Amino acid sequence: MPVAPTPVPDESTVLGRSIRLLGAFRPGDDVLTLAEIHRRAGVPKPTAHRLLIQLAGWQLVERTPEGYRLGLRLFELGQLAPRPRGLREIVSPVLTRLHDLTGLTVHLAVLDDTEVVYVHKLDVPGAPPLASAIGGRMPAHCTAVGKAVLAHAPAAGTYAVLDKGLRRLTPRTLVTPSLFLDQLRAARQRGYSTDQEESAVGVSCIAAPILDADRRAVAAVSVTARAHDVRSPSTIRAVCAAASDASRRLDIAFRSGLSAIA
Repeated sequence: MPVAPTPVPDESTVLGRSIRLLGAFRPGDDVLTLAEIHRRAGVPKPTAHRLLIQLAGWQLVERTPEGYRLGLRLFELGQLAPRPRGLREIVSPVLTRLHDLTGLTVHLAVLDDTEVVYVHKLDVPGAPPLASAIGGRMPAHCTAVGKAVLAHAPAAGTYAVLDKGLRRLTPRTLVTPSLFLDQLRAARQRGYSTDQEESAVGVSCIAAPILDADRRAVAAVSVTARAHDVRSPSTIRAVCAAASDASRRLDIAFRSGLSAIA
């Protein structure tokens, strides 16, 4: 039976506005005031207040003296999502080995529309502060993990990113479509992608795609550090080897009848 196309979400509905309120929270946020939530979500303050009361009743947010924070029920539901959980479990030994070998921060991320979602992260002491967090999102066009996936994904994903626009996060973010496409072609040819201070000043990343049996990227693994710490050939080889090992493990999982990331 053919799969029905994914409907376009209607943000004007009660559900749509509620999702926008939850989406106002970003990595590093603990508590947000009503004013901050209404401003970020673009929902009128009286409506935001009414919906937040309903969301609190379902334990999707918690009310505190300072404002609102995400609720425990969201965490519980997130742990049930099979794709990132299964993917993380399968490739976790690879990530740990890469972390031990390089001594750098390691990320595992998947593409969701025009953004990447970080599903695992291994930190190191003294690493530069990063906007990434498990469950956090970043624009795909300015991250190494995003470009690694897009370089080996159907063209529709790249078109979606271009249609949304290449937002500048730092002075080094590529915002010219032709240059961005050149980066994807280079990543596809050499097997890895880079982020040279494009998502955060002073921070660079090397990423390689985790591929399925059809050579399409289902995720990407990366190392992140200060700009001068990730460019060595040995680091690039380690990242590519980790991605290759992760791809092999996924293939074995599928051949064994698992559907961890289906």
